[in-house]
Amino acid sequence: MATDFKSIPIIDVSTLLAKCDDPKMGDDPGVAQVVRSLDQACREAGFFYVKGHGIPESLIKDVRALSHQFFELSYEEKLKIKMTPAAGYRGYQRLGENVTKGVPDMHEAIDCYREVKQGMYGDLGKPMEGCNQWPDTPADLKPVFEEYVSLCTDLSKKIMRGIALALGGSPYEFEGERAGDPFWVLRIIGYPGASKENGHDSKENDVGCGAHTDYGLLTLVNQDDSITALQVRNLSGEWISAVPVPGTFVCNIGDMLKIWSNGLYDSTLHRVINKSPVYRVCVAYFYEPNFDVGVEPLELCVKRTGGSKKFGRAVYGEHLVGKVQTNFVT
Repeated sequence: MATDFKSIPIIDVSTLLAKCDDPKMGDDPGVAQVVRSLDQACREAGFFYVKGHGIPESLIKDVRALSHQFFELSYEEKLKIKMTPAAGYRGYQRLGENVTKGVPDMHEAIDCYREVKQGMYGDLGKPMEGCNQWPDTPADLKPVFEEYVSLCTDLSKKIMRGIALALGGSPYEFEGERAGDPFWVLRIIGYPGASKENGHDSKENDVGCGAHTDYGLLTLVNQDDSITALQVRNLSGEWISAVPVPGTFVCNIGDMLKIWSNGLYDSTLHRVINKSPVYRVCVAYFYEPNFDVGVEPLELCVKRTGGSKKFGRAVYGEHLVGKVQTNFVT
């Protein structure tokens, strides 16, 4: 459960990344400090900024710039890659098509998933079968984003090794049958600027994305540097702004890590409200477990939380499909 945090901590993970392939990484004093910081952040807020992550700043900026270029296209052009269930819920969705708890969100987006071949996960994976729909314009969007996904996947895997150590396990606790073949999700999101009507703020665009938790293990948020819109709820119900910090990702944990940790780490509610008159882009990368894995509290976490399991077993793919099939109005 999140505490009454008032700010989101910044964690330099460079030492962790440098030692990440050493099985004895946990014995390194620098890594141990990073692990303590991750543990504190996951316990107290479920959110933290990551710096020293090693992904080139030029690529991070290119990703946002290409996203802006796509959203500046006409609706007719953007709808060439319209998201449909037949496309495995991949592609473009218009303003208001994404729904959170029954309320349309004021954003547009391209949704991408790790591609699922026919029969790959049997009946469980049928709704997600398909290839990603990449736009023809901008022409270099696809290769840039595929490189970006690859780097985010590697970074997330390494951060998860630190989190595994923080929970008291081996650094490889979430690899192998749990997340050794990780699923991933990418959302390229555009939030219109807040409009003014008769000199007053318009409420129409207030909630870009309603309060929710993320589904999987770990999220990396790449947001425009100049606009504060992401908000995280603390224990008292106060919304704390995740102010953009150049050179960092905003990182948060998801529902599956909450279950595996038996509630030691919580997936914290967050929302997006763009009060700026300027159009905002955010690219969210979600690092997930193996699609067909059964998720239940780890024994080492059960022992640390009193000896009883607080959550039943969940299958990640079922959790994702259940969310995806109720999150869109087409």
